[in-house]
Amino acid sequence: MSADVAPAGALELLGVVAYGELAAFDRLAEDARLAPELADRVEMTTMAAVQYGHFRTAADRIVALGGDVLAAMEPFRRPFDDFHALTRPKNWHQGLLGVYIGDGLASDVYREVSDLADEATRELVHRVLSDEAFDDFVVGRVRDAIGADPDIAGPLALWGRRLVGEAMSQAQRVLAERPALAGLLTGAPDGSLAEVSRIMSRLMENHTARMARLGLSA
Repeated sequence: MSADVAPAGALELLGVVAYGELAAFDRLAEDARLAPELADRVEMTTMAAVQYGHFRTAADRIVALGGDVLAAMEPFRRPFDDFHALTRPKNWHQGLLGVYIGDGLASDVYREVSDLADEATRELVHRVLSDEAFDDFVVGRVRDAIGADPDIAGPLALWGRRLVGEAMSQAQRVLAERPALAGLLTGAPDGSLAEVSRIMSRLMENHTARMARLGLSA
């Protein structure tokens, strides 16, 4: 990692993580209202609180590096907001897929980028991403729903494809607009189209595995 890419790339990584977690907090708090049972609503709002904690952790690191939190997040506001606007769930199960598929893909991107960040930033990102205790909750609810009504599997699979399509589109947009972040992702100052392509392939492999765990076709 070159010295001129590292500082800008690290701040951009923290900016995208911070805004991504803030957006996830908003989405989870909103989707919790779709929960059919009080226990499910409590679980979703707890997940939202965890995401806000992640935001605070990333924001504190930005400040520690001498950055401005709002300025670091601003370049990523539109892509995340566009993704959430285009994938607003119409029901509880669509909301659960948004949590599992959308947030899972974002986490994969953060991991890919953080591998070439400075050690402190890398450890922070991995610490944030290690908190995946709610995956089992989402998977269990979706699989139970499919077991009770197999006819919902097809529409949910289509929804999963829409989620990943929109997410990949926004990820490519960010990398095209933010060369420092793309450089951190690929290990080259201006990014590498070939390496970005390989990374996108890995992201799709992870998505396919997540869909399979849900009992859905990718």
